[in-house]
Amino acid sequence: MPAHGYRAGMDSKQLDIATGNAEVVYDLTEECVRFLEDVDAEDGLLHVWVPHATAGLAILETGAGSDDDLLAALRDLLPADNRWRHRHGSHGHGRDHVLPALIPPYATIPVLGGVLTLGTWQSVCLVDTNRDNPLRRVRLSLLRG
Repeated sequence: MPAHGYRAGMDSKQLDIATGNAEVVYDLTEECVRFLEDVDAEDGLLHVWVPHATAGLAILETGAGSDDDLLAALRDLLPADNRWRHRHGSHGHGRDHVLPALIPPYATIPVLGGVLTLGTWQSVCLVDTNRDNPLRRVRLSLLRG
């Protein structure tokens, strides 16, 4: 490592998250914090990526009902019915393929002194409405800066 303590480049890790067969908002914040500790992070950007066509990432408060409110809002916006042209899988599965246009499959959070710069009530969350895919991959990448 250079004398100034800066290590150039990018560290990356894949997580396998079991979301089961129900709609879920899964809090990834602790996994993100652990990753930053494991790679001895200083300053940079944590990029979180979900390589799936039917899941997304959101920064929101969890545990106070906001996660359930988000799922309820998505049910209202994207009902699981027969309106979707994409029709394979479970009933209404086409809506799951529209979800990443509203809840993007990526999030980038600044890291300062090895700490995520999230607000007091913010969490990094995987949003998965696809009941047909019970296992999700999430890629954490730290771009050092």
